[in-house]
Amino acid sequence: MIDNYLRQTWQQLASHYTADQALITRLWKELEKAYSGKSRHYHNLWHIEAMLRLAEEYQTTLGSPNLVKFAIFYHDAVYRSTRSDNEEKSAQMACARVQELGISLTEANTVVEMILATKTHESSHNHDVSYLLDFDLSILGAPWDAYLQYSRQIRKEYSLYPDFLYNSGRQKVLRHFLEKESIFQTAFFKAKLEGQARQNLEKELQLLST
Repeated sequence: MIDNYLRQTWQQLASHYTADQALITRLWKELEKAYSGKSRHYHNLWHIEAMLRLAEEYQTTLGSPNLVKFAIFYHDAVYRSTRSDNEEKSAQMACARVQELGISLTEANTVVEMILATKTHESSHNHDVSYLLDFDLSILGAPWDAYLQYSRQIRKEYSLYPDFLYNSGRQKVLRHFLEKESIFQTAFFKAKLEGQARQNLEKELQLLST
């Protein structure tokens, strides 16, 4: 069960910083509720699980794997398709909550930096940020069927907008990524997913143009 995996991962992570089980449980329930909203078609618990499994797979390459995991848990904690400050709100929430767990302000600010980086996905000199961003965008390099499902889930999250508005905005996003020298930042993800990601983005652009 996805909830079991996520709850256990959260429990193990938070327990590194506090023995307060009531606090750990309260913060987990808050996260679970946030990611289980009816409007969460893609930015939900499944997305968090996928990123956490990648973080575990690449844990030995990360400088601060625990902070990366906290950033994953909180990076979409606040998500409304009508707002442009989701990352800022998520970062504020993360900063407060991780300090409740006993993390230092310096480490909390690192988590904030990671979450804010997911707003623009610009290249970073921070090794951990680069991996976090690649984990977040890994769906772009998935096989076409999985990518198509993702694109439909994103459309559902923006169902408030009519096609002519959504399609224009989505095309702008896709072209932004295609115009980058590289969609992914780390050598591994570039080698493994860059080609497929570009094919997927081009195919979605064609679909939106028809």
